[in-house]
Amino acid sequence: WQTQMKTEYIFAFQVPSPSVSHQRLNRFRNTKLLHAGSADDAVFVGTVNAAPAIMCEVESVPLLDPIPDGFKRLFLVRHGEVINPGGDRPVYYGAMDVSLSPLGELEAIEAATYLSRFHLQHVASSPLTRAKFGARQVLARQTLSNEEHNNDSDDIVVLEGFRELDRGSWCGLTKDEIGAEMLARFDACDESVTPGDGGESYPALKSRVLEAMDELLRITDVGRASAVVSHLQVTRSMVSEALGMDIAEMAGLAISTASITCIDYCAETGISNVQFQSFKPECGLEESTDGAN
Repeated sequence: WQTQMKTEYIFAFQVPSPSVSHQRLNRFRNTKLLHAGSADDAVFVGTVNAAPAIMCEVESVPLLDPIPDGFKRLFLVRHGEVINPGGDRPVYYGAMDVSLSPLGELEAIEAATYLSRFHLQHVASSPLTRAKFGARQVLARQTLSNEEHNNDSDDIVVLEGFRELDRGSWCGLTKDEIGAEMLARFDACDESVTPGDGGESYPALKSRVLEAMDELLRITDVGRASAVVSHLQVTRSMVSEALGMDIAEMAGLAISTASITCIDYCAETGISNVQFQSFKPECGLEESTDGAN
């Protein structure tokens, strides 16, 4: 992994990158990445899209080749908009079991409708309610659209490792109450600022997320696709690993609510190809609120 920094952009080049459980390579092909203007900008919303979808002009969906020989495919889905527990005072909630908003439920349904065009072997989920709602929508539309096939799973596969980052003692606090400097240090993986009361650092999160991802890949057959509905930081963990991105940069990755990312994994070598990142179906819904997480 090598980066060349300029004023506004990161340029990435394809080189091997070791990881927790697989050797994975990125396929940037000298991709130009829009980088967050400052650490403060990256606190709430990422701006880096390493693999924007190449859209089909007829259907307004990403162009996607068949699964390559010897590969498995994962669709990574983030849950829809939530009802922030702070109300008009947006607070960090992390692994708290907050509910989807009515808009968030509609977003999840639209993501599931898009995935109904693919025959998925498994639909996995975080154990949190907001993710399980989306996963069940995906599974229900699989049953409706693939009646000629035998369903591989009668229910969603809930994996604890896909739970959202635990914010610990920061739960219920606003960005200002935590402090922009403290959040920037956290995003840069300064583990000395990991919040108490069970809070997690990004390295701790990524380790358990990749274990869960490897379990989902293990039960997915070569040539098949599965999906997982999870969370912002969980999806960032998997995408950053596939791209060979330094963990201290993953907070800049753009992952919209109810968006879909597609990654192919070679069963033998672990090479990973990001087909597209953070595609959100255009379905006429209002823009979601995506604040403190």
